[in-house]
Amino acid sequence: MNETELLTWLRGPGLQISVAIFVVGLTFRIIQNLTVGMAKNQAEPKGSYFGPGVATIFRRFKFYPRATNRGYFTIISGYIFHIGLFVTLFFLEQHIQLFKSIIGFGWPALPPVIINFTALVSIAALIAVLVYRIMDPVRQQLTTYQDYLVWVLTIGPLITGYFTMHPLGVSYTMLLSVHIISAELLLIAIPFTSLSHMVSLFIARWYNGAMAGYKGVKS
Repeated sequence: MNETELLTWLRGPGLQISVAIFVVGLTFRIIQNLTVGMAKNQAEPKGSYFGPGVATIFRRFKFYPRATNRGYFTIISGYIFHIGLFVTLFFLEQHIQLFKSIIGFGWPALPPVIINFTALVSIAALIAVLVYRIMDPVRQQLTTYQDYLVWVLTIGPLITGYFTMHPLGVSYTMLLSVHIISAELLLIAIPFTSLSHMVSLFIARWYNGAMAGYKGVKS
């Protein structure tokens, strides 16, 4: 299989397989989170479920005012990475064309210079988080091999994507193939690793807020 044949397979069957695993796996995760066994609440309700649950989802995005310097580092680096990844993923022209081929419509792209910046900032944030995790004794003890694997799978598409846009004399077809492979591996891994927090985060926040609302307190 030459470079062109590999790229064709990755854009066809490879993409279909990875998306199918991603959708089925993440759907299972969502159902698992929503149907986990919980004891019936015997307390008399003092409020509602839904509203407080939704409010908590958004309230938890705010900075915690009494966080330590280390806490602020984690929060800020996390925001930088996630915002940078979001912009890079959804506002790069080539990505928009891919989404358009799948869902039938697209949206305006951002200039390449902005995408380059957000990609590099996201990469820098991920590297900073890794260094901090390695240097902090407590986090080092809490870190598992899966955490390092997740880090590699997350930073992979960003690095390969950046070099695909700046080939530097290397075969563009091969670089694009490596980029697509890294993205498809990430899609496959999401439902089976801590990366599934992309949906479980919102379910957990809603549940915490809903339980607090039921008891008549603010979460």
